[in-house]
Amino acid sequence: MIITFLGTGTSQGVPVIACGCEVCTSPHHHDRRLRTSVLVEVDGKVIAIDSGPDFRYQMLRAGVKHLDAVVFTHEHKDHIAGLDDVRAFNYFQQEAMDVYASLRVQDALKREFFYIFADYKYPGIPQLNMHTIGDEPFLVGPVQFTPIQVLHYRLPVLGFRIKDFTYITDAKTISPAEVEKIKGSKILVINALQKEPHVSHFTFNEAIALAQQIGAEKTYLTHISHRLGKHADVSLELPEGVELAYDGLRLEL
Repeated sequence: MIITFLGTGTSQGVPVIACGCEVCTSPHHHDRRLRTSVLVEVDGKVIAIDSGPDFRYQMLRAGVKHLDAVVFTHEHKDHIAGLDDVRAFNYFQQEAMDVYASLRVQDALKREFFYIFADYKYPGIPQLNMHTIGDEPFLVGPVQFTPIQVLHYRLPVLGFRIKDFTYITDAKTISPAEVEKIKGSKILVINALQKEPHVSHFTFNEAIALAQQIGAEKTYLTHISHRLGKHADVSLELPEGVELAYDGLRLEL
């Protein structure tokens, strides 16, 4: 299995263009974070988890030539806004894109991209095969995804476990039963927005506490706000086995 971090940042906070802080103006590539997404290559399949506003550039930057599916965690714009750009894969692969989402997220996609789902199909619009995610594990081709139910304040969000890899973003609380589904993962990815308290995201310390509770061989923090600080500085504060993810980071399991 190969994991590529397409983006590790967030829309949370001041827009980069208006900010001027040391993170947003840093020349170091570790501090240049696009909206959070990850690419999973496993058992012959290439699968994106979420397609935010930066999706097109992320695909180009990562050199993705083929994409089998997009799996959605939830319906916020920073996770769905790039769905229209699957049309390039439709064209080159000459087939519809498999999209996996809960019924609630499907409803949001139908509102945001109404023209994709209209009865009259305008030439060139994205072609999708929609699949429903429920409470039970599901297959993307031969690849089993186990949904992990988390709460983003009061909004249900899905994390996913794929073999020994678990990916969770936009979480604030996880029930003990869902934590049990994560245990045994070799690699855990979890959101860590900032150090200050936040109503809907794990803070830096909360994410580290969860990482230590799970006990994965390696935990990577993602969905990072500029408020957390520069990559090099924050890395000095992390315990053994926990690292900050960054755009372009590539892992092999």
